Order: sequence, then C-alpha cells, then structure tokens
Amino acid sequence: MDALNNFFFIALPYIAFVVFLIGTIFKYRLQKFKFSSLSSQFLEGKKLFWGSVPFHWGLMILFFGHLFAFLIPKSIILWNSEPLRLLFLEISSFIAAICVFVGLILLYIRRLTDERIRMVTTKMDIFIELLLLFIIFTGMYTAVFYRWGSTWFASVISPYLKSVFRLSPEISAVSAMPIMFKLHIIGAYLLILMTPFTRLVHFLVYPLNYLWKPYQQVIWNWNKRKVRSPKTPWSIHRPKNN
Repeated sequence: MDALNNFFFIALPYIAFVVFLIGTIFKYRLQKFKFSSLSSQFLEGKKLFWGSVPFHWGLMILFFGHLFAFLIPKSIILWNSEPLRLLFLEISSFIAAICVFVGLILLYIRRLTDERIRMVTTKMDIFIELLLLFIIFTGMYTAVFYRWGSTWFASVISPYLKSVFRLSPEISAVSAMPIMFKLHIIGAYLLILMTPFTRLVHFLVYPLNYLWKPYQQVIWNWNKRKVRSPKTPWSIHRPKNN
C-alpha cells in the first residue's frame, strides 16, 4: 500500500504536470491552430445546449471553489466556522457537481445517439467524458458519505498540494483519506495528464478578446432544421444554400 501511495501521490502528479507542460508546448508550437474544442454545434445544437450549459457553468464553479480552497485555505476554514455558511458552501458545491454530472451524461448520450455527432467522435472523446464522469461521481460520493469536504480539503489536501509544488511532497495525511477520495485525486491527475491530447486543451486559448470586441450578428438564410437533418442524402453537388 505504501508503494501505491508513493506512486499515485508523489510520482503521478509530477508525471502529469511534466506531460501537461511539454505536451501543450509541443502541440502549440506545431499545431497551434488545432487548439480547439472542435465544436459540433453546427451539426446539432439543441441537445448540445442542454448538456453544455450546465456542464460548463457547474465546472467553472467547482474549479474556482477548489482553487480558492487551495490558495486561501485559512479563509475557507474561517468561512466554514459558521454552520449556515458551511451549509451554503456545501450545498451550492453539490448542486454545481450535479449540473456537471447531468450535463456530461446528456453530452455522452448525444454523442452515442446522434449519427452526425457519432461520425466526428473519437475514442479519446469517449475516454475523456468517462474519466470526467468518474471524477465527478467520486467527488459527489465523497461529499455525501464524508461530510464537510470543503473544510478538510482546505486543512488536509491544500497543504499536500502545496508540498507537491514545493518539490517536497508530504503524503501522510492524504494516504489516510478514504479510497473514493483517493480515486478522485488520481482521476484529477489523469485528467491533467491527458489534457494535451484531447479537446480540453482549448481552455488554454480561451478567446478573452471577445469580451471587448463588438458583437457580431449571425443571420440564417435557410432552414436550420433542413440543413442539420441527418436524413439529408449526400451529394457531390454543392448545396444551393451554401
């Protein structure tokens, strides 16, 4: 067990961070124009909306929640000293996790059931969605059966992560964590490791310049449902509406 703990909580994070760093730099230098989510919105938009919106909003809330607990753990512990504030933080985080989980399931079903989306789906897309579902599920399981995770994340996991970044990992506390939470951490490291090779890499080049650019109006000049219909037969002739 000590050997496994040493590998997963000492070796694996450094492997993940090194591969992430080298992989993203290599891909950007050679394939910078492939830093994209490869959106399939033009192929199908309605199901995408109901899956993508809760997934992205919930993921942002969880990301910044974990980030704040890592950066300012003492402030999180002080906030949680009041039971009402603790309940608010725990409940809101769990709702965000449900949004991510439901959104991922809807996106996964969309990939499997829509013929056009299935044609542009890779094995890596399926793997990364299943990995994300695993990470969210283990996090939700931990939140339900091991209460007040925001407090012990700030008091136990934050010092461990900081020790990793200081190149002197201290794993005694994290080694004593429940198995489901260990799997949650391992899943997060695997996600970092695989990011350069998946669509997730697009978050590194998020188009922030769109926040101050003037809006662009897009007008459809043809029937969207007819264009997006998977029953439309393929033809060598250029479509009239394109």
